[in-house]
Amino acid sequence: MATAPLKTTESSGASAAVLGSGDNAPADLRWFVFALFFIFGGITSLNDVVIPKLKSLFELNYFQAMLVQFAFFTAYFVVSIPAAAVVRRFGYMRTAVAGLVVMTVGCLLFIPASLAGLFVAFLIALFVLAAGITTVQVVTNPLISLLGPAKSAHSRLTFAQAFNALGTTVAPFFGAKLILGSLGTVDPSTLSGEALTAYLATETGVIVKTYLVIAVALAAVAALVWSRRNRLQEATVENVSMMQAFTLLKRPRFAFGALGIFIYVGGEVAIGSLLVNYLIQADTLNIVAQKAGELVTFYWGGAMVGRFIGAWVLRQFPPSLVLAAAATCVGALLITSGLTVGTLSGVALIAIGFFNSIMFPTIFSLASEGLGERAAEGSGVLCVAIVGGAIVPLLAGLLADASSLRMALIVPFICYAGIAAFGLYCRRNPVEA
Repeated sequence: MATAPLKTTESSGASAAVLGSGDNAPADLRWFVFALFFIFGGITSLNDVVIPKLKSLFELNYFQAMLVQFAFFTAYFVVSIPAAAVVRRFGYMRTAVAGLVVMTVGCLLFIPASLAGLFVAFLIALFVLAAGITTVQVVTNPLISLLGPAKSAHSRLTFAQAFNALGTTVAPFFGAKLILGSLGTVDPSTLSGEALTAYLATETGVIVKTYLVIAVALAAVAALVWSRRNRLQEATVENVSMMQAFTLLKRPRFAFGALGIFIYVGGEVAIGSLLVNYLIQADTLNIVAQKAGELVTFYWGGAMVGRFIGAWVLRQFPPSLVLAAAATCVGALLITSGLTVGTLSGVALIAIGFFNSIMFPTIFSLASEGLGERAAEGSGVLCVAIVGGAIVPLLAGLLADASSLRMALIVPFICYAGIAAFGLYCRRNPVEA
């Protein structure tokens, strides 16, 4: 794939598709991209707080509650490829603005969802919100690597991922205070008629206020990015059919890696989605929902800390072995949590976040090894595999309904066993230089 140097310009700029690498990228644009990583990371992790709230309000079982993640992560499957086409047509900066606008619309859709008092209306709002996030991610992942010298691209991407982790750490803590504070004070099953309607309006209004604040912030960031839309001169390249990109799945290593992304995102999201309800159980921590929601911060915060430690570890040991070891540790923690009670059970599940930290980028890079000029195509396919976050939590929800939350941990356990197998496969089948 041909590229051209990245340049800055104050003129009208090109509406082309792909940037080349260079040394003259404006520093302020990098901070906008870092901000975007923070925003979509925080909004995604906020689902872990929204799920127990909606589960209680609409008296959902676990399978139905997991439809929140299904609606959210299905957007990656539906929107990733069209978003890439938008980037090719209009360029990175304008596509980023479009994604932010769609995210803002998604947040505003929580207003009619609350007025309607229908669970499906919230799912629609979440899908639209996630469609915007997907569009922004399609922009930011390659753009951060291109906004500066090629030799420092890895450090910029690591720094950007730290902002993403910061967002996933901060959002659940404040979201729990705003959204889960009144959870459990009233049993919706005891209400009917106007009393139930009024209760749902009041409690869903709490969710609306949270997302309205987010909408304001998104609109402000969109305006800032739009004001910088002409700072980059982009270069047109040959358009690549995504059907052609999917032929990469004929390569065993890449296909296994795509599966790895699918099961990793699915396992991580399933655990995060069940975490609040798991911790409030009488035989686990026996705490109120708000406190459990605040503890979700440590699940995602562990990933943030682990990312910095993992960056050093990955320089000292083969990434494939580090991945296999991390997945094995998660498997051990899942077994510990499922077979014990009390504090140990809760802490073991929260600690999984630490070992999750290196998995996504490591699976991504191992799967992409040896792709050469087709690396960009492979990236698009791997982004589609994020739809695992929609499917795996549903399976965990089904098992939780049929048995218990502890038995539901079998689903992510199988996922992490598959990740460990991928790490060992890559170790035994290295890509020849």
